[in-house]
Amino acid sequence: MIYVDNKEFVIPGQVLADDDFFPDKGTFKESGKICSSLIGLISLRNKKIRVIPLKSKYVPKKGDVVIGKIVDIKFSMWEVDINSPYSAFLPAFEVFKRDKKDLNKVFDIGDVLFLKIVDVDEVKKVKLGLKGRGMGKFSGGIIVDITPTKVPRLIGKKGSMINLIKDKTKCNIVVGQNGLVWVKGTPEMEQLTKNIIHIIEAEAHTSGLTDRINKKLSAVVGEDENDEEYEYDFDVELEKPKLQNFKEELELEEEDNNNFEEDSV
Repeated sequence: MIYVDNKEFVIPGQVLADDDFFPDKGTFKESGKICSSLIGLISLRNKKIRVIPLKSKYVPKKGDVVIGKIVDIKFSMWEVDINSPYSAFLPAFEVFKRDKKDLNKVFDIGDVLFLKIVDVDEVKKVKLGLKGRGMGKFSGGIIVDITPTKVPRLIGKKGSMINLIKDKTKCNIVVGQNGLVWVKGTPEMEQLTKNIIHIIEAEAHTSGLTDRINKKLSAVVGEDENDEEYEYDFDVELEKPKLQNFKEELELEEEDNNNFEEDSV
């Protein structure tokens, strides 16, 4: 017996069907009943019952570029939140070889970084790296969170959508494949960009979205929606903040300390 309809909204723990159905993703069995393990919509097919999450979580993949936040400093590594159920870490040797006492001089808890996934092991533990153009620590700006599966629509074909937003708002924007977006500009333009990004997320499935976004942005910033500058050099990469030369800074600091000790003798 089944207790829900196809495309019905369900919550975690809700009983969906008896065990004469087959549990699929987003469900679990308990006491002969199939229950939902998350908030989502029911999908029924060939006696299989599945719950499709309303907002999917990011599943890390080797080679992806992501935005992450330092949440802990451990021996020889930083623990990073990459907007995923799986744990991620940045080894100290990815920056330079130093002991733990120096790690917080490089990246501290709360710092937000642009990183590359170097490896994902069999239990989905994620190793991060900083090798690559533009990788490093962000300075200022805001973070906007969207569903990871909507990232391609935000970027647009050949970068059309993201370049449109950047051109109209004059904001620096970096998009992580994990659904986190860094935006830096004036406070007004940051908020406008955040709102526009969420509109794109909500209407990603609709046609004519780029034109509608162009009109919305033009109405706010006071530019003509048919502006001839609405042409982009699609070969230009998204701007990314450069990694600060922390190694050089620490070496200079050590040199100053040594000079101070010599002068004190």
